Amino acid sequence: MPQKVRIALDAMGGDFGPSVVVPGAAIALGRHPDAEFLLFGDSASIEEELAAHAALRKSARVIHTDVAVAMHDKPSVALRRGRYKSSMWQAIEAVKKGDADVAVSAGNTGALMAMARFCLRTLPGIDRPAIAATWPTMRGDSVVLDLGATIGGDAHHLKALAVMGAAMASVLFDLERPTVGLLNIGVEEIKGGEEIREAAELLRAMDSRRFEFIGFVEGDGIGKGAADVIVSEGFSGNIALKAAEGTARQLSEYLRAAMSRTWRSKIGYLFARDAFKALKEKMDPNKSNGGVFLGLNGIVVKSHGGTSADGFAYAVDVGYDMVRYDLLTKINQTLNREAGALVSTPPAQEAVS
Repeated sequence: MPQKVRIALDAMGGDFGPSVVVPGAAIALGRHPDAEFLLFGDSASIEEELAAHAALRKSARVIHTDVAVAMHDKPSVALRRGRYKSSMWQAIEAVKKGDADVAVSAGNTGALMAMARFCLRTLPGIDRPAIAATWPTMRGDSVVLDLGATIGGDAHHLKALAVMGAAMASVLFDLERPTVGLLNIGVEEIKGGEEIREAAELLRAMDSRRFEFIGFVEGDGIGKGAADVIVSEGFSGNIALKAAEGTARQLSEYLRAAMSRTWRSKIGYLFARDAFKALKEKMDPNKSNGGVFLGLNGIVVKSHGGTSADGFAYAVDVGYDMVRYDLLTKINQTLNREAGALVSTPPAQEAVS
């Protein structure tokens, strides 16, 4: 384990750039004093924000870049314009060179995935990386993947996702044999597309010592915590993620409106505010911010583009934990043991955002 966790940040990424990235890093540093930061981007903008964060200034180094990847850039355009010289690329390249242990960006998802794949390359036998994140459930947390790295995938791709997701769950949740389920439109074996049904057959045939395949899980099973790992191809996974985040915000607004409607409801809120505070914290999407790109020769974490400083800090926390838990080594070990999952898959489509 490294004595210090070195975190490379794409300071220009996301909707707000340094105004969120820098204070977010400062919050994360307060939780992880052994962290060091490399901040890539426009040095003047970064230094202006750093002036308000003395502790972070002592633990950070600023590397100036003239190019920033726009949130609307297509991955191919981002690669042409930003390869080798953008803040996003250089943050990833710092991991490749060994100058950083993890890279974190709130930038364009498709561009980040394209650059990460091009710069870091994939692990042996993995053609298509995935975005994996922890998802709060009624019984704790689950790992859900793919949340939008690539669209579509055959049975062998879904099988490889299950292997990688199980490795992440075993590391994060300290589980010897996490349960794995395939997201589907029903739990019956006849439900779903051909690739999902075939993936289920492959996973049952594995009889893995590293995880237990429990079959299909419907959409509501994610929130129920039906399995420690929920596997989906990226299109469906991204829709599930955005729908859940939207529902959480919707419920928060409903509660806020209901609690301020009458004087009786306001008085009731005073008696129950601790409970409502706990509910709000549980439903806060910021606390689940930070998706890990699994399947790469390095650790890259994707933060939501429109997140707050608090939300970005949680994404940094995810990167920090992945380094401290030595996730990359554990995934490599699991993939080596489960070599049957490493079957080449067709080239992926562009990532969704």
